[in-house]
Amino acid sequence: MPETAGQTIVHTPTPGLPDFDYVKLTSLTAASQFLAEHAGEARPLMGGTDVFVRMRDGFWKERFLVDVKGLDGMNDITFDPAIGLTIGASVNMNRVIASPEVNQHYPVLAEAAHTVASYQLRTRATIVGNICNASPAGDTIGACLVLNGTVRVHGVDGEREEPLATFFVGPGQTTLATGDIATAITFPISPRGYKAKYVKLGRNAIGDLAIVGVTALGYPDEDAPSGYRFRLALASVAPVPLVPAQAEAILADRPISEATIAEAAGAAMEACTPIDDVRGSARYRELMVRNLTRRAVTQVWEQIKG
Repeated sequence: MPETAGQTIVHTPTPGLPDFDYVKLTSLTAASQFLAEHAGEARPLMGGTDVFVRMRDGFWKERFLVDVKGLDGMNDITFDPAIGLTIGASVNMNRVIASPEVNQHYPVLAEAAHTVASYQLRTRATIVGNICNASPAGDTIGACLVLNGTVRVHGVDGEREEPLATFFVGPGQTTLATGDIATAITFPISPRGYKAKYVKLGRNAIGDLAIVGVTALGYPDEDAPSGYRFRLALASVAPVPLVPAQAEAILADRPISEATIAEAAGAAMEACTPIDDVRGSARYRELMVRNLTRRAVTQVWEQIKG
């Protein structure tokens, strides 16, 4: 573009990817060992939808990307009616959305995945990657929490399992250690007669990050004073994905009614600690937590009764 009088047009190029080495190994053991030996300069590569953006923007400067997509079990979805569901870490979200087993037994997981970005991005993005990214706004994390998900991890000392309830320690931070590779997310058999719903507020109808997200799951339970139990998870309103325990307790302890649901929604609002950002103020988020929790729980309750 030519200069105009008294004005110089300066073009700032979009940052490109830094130089890195692509590493592809033949086993999880070898991959964990390589990551441990190159601590601070190597990262596992699954879908890559977050990795490449952060490297392009200069936040991550790893010298090595270790491709783990093709290793044992990483691309498998399996369902056992006696055990539950296992989704490999490299299974993309569109496969989850299309899975008959997911839609029959864990439909809220498909519902949440369908709200993520665009169809094209979901051909690369993965549920496990969404979890390991540990964004407080992660769309699928709430569904994974209320479904009692567990992350299967391979490290230098072998395999272990990390309950999702204690997996997140801060924004972008998890309990994964050097050399660890998340290989799958597993879900137990869901409670009999359960219903669940994900309600998301974004700046537009499709593909936006959540300003607030609420996942609600409810089911009959004769041991609860109310006769029902609810599990709740809130997105984009705290440093980590948030389970409002007091709101869950209210729904378990008191007869389910509009007043009880409203009180639980208020408790959910009190539990959150949102921030102001370009997508919404903290106060707006607090009010939307109350409104969306009431909506999500009401919809789940109506489905249970129906």
